[in-house]
Parts: sequence; C-alpha cells; structure tokens
Amino acid sequence: MKTKRIIILGATGSIGLNAIDVVRHNRDSFRIVALAALRSKEKCEELAREFGAKAYAGEDAALRAVEENEADICLVATVGMSGLKPTMAAIEKGMDIALATKEVMVMAGELVTKEAAKRRVRFLPVDSEHSAIFQCTRVPNTEIDKLILTASGGPFLHGPEDLSRVTVAEALNHPRWKMGPKVTIDSSTMMNKGFEILEARWLFDVGVKDIEVVVHPESIVHSMVTFKDGATLAQLSPPDMRVAIQYALSWPNRLPAEREKLDMAAIGKLTFERPDPVRFPCLRLVKEACEKGGCATAVLAAADEWAVKNFLEGKIGYTDIAKKVEASLEAAPEFPCDSLEAVWEANDWTWKHLSR
Repeated sequence: MKTKRIIILGATGSIGLNAIDVVRHNRDSFRIVALAALRSKEKCEELAREFGAKAYAGEDAALRAVEENEADICLVATVGMSGLKPTMAAIEKGMDIALATKEVMVMAGELVTKEAAKRRVRFLPVDSEHSAIFQCTRVPNTEIDKLILTASGGPFLHGPEDLSRVTVAEALNHPRWKMGPKVTIDSSTMMNKGFEILEARWLFDVGVKDIEVVVHPESIVHSMVTFKDGATLAQLSPPDMRVAIQYALSWPNRLPAEREKLDMAAIGKLTFERPDPVRFPCLRLVKEACEKGGCATAVLAAADEWAVKNFLEGKIGYTDIAKKVEASLEAAPEFPCDSLEAVWEANDWTWKHLSR
C-alpha cells in the first residue's frame, strides 16, 4: 500500500496520541504532515519535530492545519463541536475523514454526509463501536436488520444508588478506557452512547429505531450487526483504541501489530444486559431530540457540552447534566438544520440559554 499522508486534529488527546503511536510503528505506511492541538503547544511541537510535521496550536489550529496542508486522511479527534468546521474544510479538499469526534455527526450529520457524498469522500470510523460495524458490513444496507452498539456501562453501571452525590473524580474513573475528561463524563452518563446512535445513523444510513444499545462491561465485543436472515456478526478485540485507529488509517488493508491478541479461554465468559433507563436518562433524551427534528440534536450536543464543562468546574451536580440537557430541549425553538449557520445558531442559543 502507498504511504498515506495524515493530518491529526486533537493530536495531544488520547485518540491523537494513540494514532501517533500507530504511525510510529508503521512509518513506511503513514506520514504525518500536520498536527493540531487546542492546548499543549509544547507537546504538539515536540511531536511535530519527531515526525517532521507542521505543528498548529490554539483556537483555530485545527482549521488552519487543514487549510494549509494536503493529505489523504484527516483524523478528527477534537473535543465537542470544535471539529465541525475543520471536518467540512477537509471534505471540501477531498480528504477522507477518520472520525473520532461524535459531535460532528450529532450536530450536522445530514450536512456533512451530503457534502462527503458529493465529493466522494469516505468516513472511516475511529470509535471502536463504529469501527466494529464498519468491519461487519461489507454488504448493502438493505440486508441489515439492526445495529447493536455495546457499552461498557462506565463507572456507575450498578451504583451508587444516589448519583446526585457523585464527584468529578468518581465520574472520571472509567473502569475500561483511558480517555479525555469530556468523553469520560459522557461515557459515565451514557450520553456518548446516545451520540454513537446518531453517528451510526448517518455513517451507515440506518434508522434510529433499528439501532440498539446493550451493556457489555468486558468491552471485548465492540458492536454487532444483525442481518435479515437472522445471522449476527460481531467484531471482538481487547479494549485497545489503537485497533480501531489503525484500521481506519490502513483501510482497506490490515497491517500487523505487536499488541495483545484475544485469548477467549482466558476470558472465560462475556456478559450483556440492557441499560437502565432511569439510571441513564440521556439515552431517552437522544431519542427525543431525534423525534423533534431540525437542529434539536445540535441543541442536545451543545447543552451536554455546557453541562459537562460546568460539572467538571464544580458549578453543577452530576445529575444536573441530564436535567440541563432536557430543559434545553424543552425550551429550544425550532431550528431548521439546513446549513452550518443554522447549526451554530442552535449552539449559540443553547449556551446563552444555559448561561443565564
């Protein structure tokens, strides 16, 4: 396979650093041309020197990295909706998108998928769940009966009983994955799984009603696809983000990797259960936003971003996250989702509404 040129947005976050590690072990297959980070300027510059790449840091770093460079793949691993404009810019330049930032599809899925189709740009999923589905669906979507997204359940799957007393440190203590603070909090509330439902809807052109979530604490089965003939395919691997990242970068090829392989006998058993709708109300809120239509999912994502930020800063309680999102959805006017400007308008309205 030819050497692929890569831009990494969010280079100093967990996905970005894991992607860099993949490149480090596959230098004949990949070449990093630019790295962008919102903060951690020194770390970004250090990594850029290692790979002979350009470094960008600051508020507009991701957008500048895309606009000023040419690449085959743009890995979007920024936080929240900050990845939206750079993703659109990369699509306009014909770069394939290795997507890790869920909010891009949550807030503007219809817009970005239409633009990508127009320019024949591929979306290559980086989330382990969507990567699993991607690996299982080399067939027309007409053969799919349902998608089954697995969830670890996070730190609060079965306790404590009173979630209102949860501290920031407890919410950041994920039992399986090491991620950035925003994604880790979203994992604990299962909002991230709701975002993944919306992302899967646009990535695989499947209705939300045909996407199911099951809790799988071992995080070995990363997702499943059930077909109309009753067969179900699953992708399994140890909980290591580099597996999905490497596949997104190397697709349609698979590259060897010196990392842990599955030992099913040692694992012994795998367990599954349905998520508790009372403990995890964010899953319900995602479906309500879908039913509301327009830019309601953009309001959902913006409200969650505001609420998680304020929880991490100690300004609201843990259970207030879902309450703030629900209140925003109830109060939001109808925003037609027909342009990026409309998405930003919905975002701005939400932040102003919650900041009063």
